[in-house]
Amino acid sequence: MTATTEIQTLIDTYCQAVIGKDVEKIMALYADDVVSYDAVKALQFRGKAAYRAHWLACMEMCPGPHTFDFDHVNIVADEHIAFAHWLAHCGGTNEKGETQACWMRVTACYRRDAGQWRIVHEHWSAPFDMASGAMLFDLQP
Repeated sequence: MTATTEIQTLIDTYCQAVIGKDVEKIMALYADDVVSYDAVKALQFRGKAAYRAHWLACMEMCPGPHTFDFDHVNIVADEHIAFAHWLAHCGGTNEKGETQACWMRVTACYRRDAGQWRIVHEHWSAPFDMASGAMLFDLQP
């Protein structure tokens, strides 16, 4: 298996873990020293414990089914370091049964430690209109 194929498998596992709301499986994919620039709540999350707490909060915000589809995935990898970027249609269903989802931009960086790939950095963002400051949640790829 090539490094690119291994990263694609990790991304697929990540996606399925989120859809399945399996926080333990999600967190197993991250390095202990992960730094995340998530699009929700904080400017940054440092370390696995901080990011785990964030994931738990995200799961509580969307008690119904999750929307988590990836498009335009691009992976560059060598033996020890890899990065990928893609567009993610993500969101969930709230307690009223309303689905709220939008397209986001994602970049992830990976490091192979002791033969295992781990996510060491993640950056999620949504575009915004600089004139109004409004998030542009209705954009499509």
